[in-house]
Amino acid sequence: MSWFGKLTLGSLGLIFGGPLGAIAGAALGHILIDKTSDLVNQTIRPQQGLQFEPAERTQATYFISLFSILGKLSKIDGVVTKEEIAVVQNFINNLPIAESEKHFARQVFNEAKDSRYSIEDFAIQLYQAAGTQPTLLLSFLDLLFKIAAADGKLHPAEETALNSVKDIFNISDTQFENLKAVYFRDFDKYYKILNCTPECSNQEIKSNYKKLVKDFHPDKIVSKGLPEEFIDFASSRFREIQESYDKIRQERGL
Repeated sequence: MSWFGKLTLGSLGLIFGGPLGAIAGAALGHILIDKTSDLVNQTIRPQQGLQFEPAERTQATYFISLFSILGKLSKIDGVVTKEEIAVVQNFINNLPIAESEKHFARQVFNEAKDSRYSIEDFAIQLYQAAGTQPTLLLSFLDLLFKIAAADGKLHPAEETALNSVKDIFNISDTQFENLKAVYFRDFDKYYKILNCTPECSNQEIKSNYKKLVKDFHPDKIVSKGLPEEFIDFASSRFREIQESYDKIRQERGL
């Protein structure tokens, strides 16, 4: 990362300011005062006369925003799990960057995690820098979903935060739901459609399914001479019943 080699405590204000500047400054400061770290000598060395290009400013903002938001997201449900830390560590370790830069990313993550700033504060600064690159922002949100899914469930506070980021990034509801579906399968709704719960036995599920199919079968509704509006509703419901049973059957291996 060419911008990283130009980074000094003095240059941070020129790139960021605001919450991102505060987090980046704290992270950089910890690296520079860590006398026991063998990364100190190879980390950020002030270089006179170096200027940040517009692309470098965007890259730096993306980098700091990414690990700041990941830090806040990992703790937004009150607990930072080992799974969430592992996902972030694995992501950092696989980045094609120098070890000193990976160390900086970890420091940013840790500083943001316990900071007074919100996810929205960081997301706004990123949008200001990359709002003209919707694909980049969509990829960013995809990674946030991956982190949120690390413990196998989407906490209400996490979903609220991700929705806030979505709104700040001007990402559509459809795109948001499509990303969510990649990492979270909402099987609860399938059970509810069959008037069941995940705790129900296979036999109970089959029994409820057969009853509902019988009650909402289009042929049966037509034979009763009900209004067309009800027939349309029943047909839609019938498809939902079939889809729900198919999803549960596949999941349970019925």
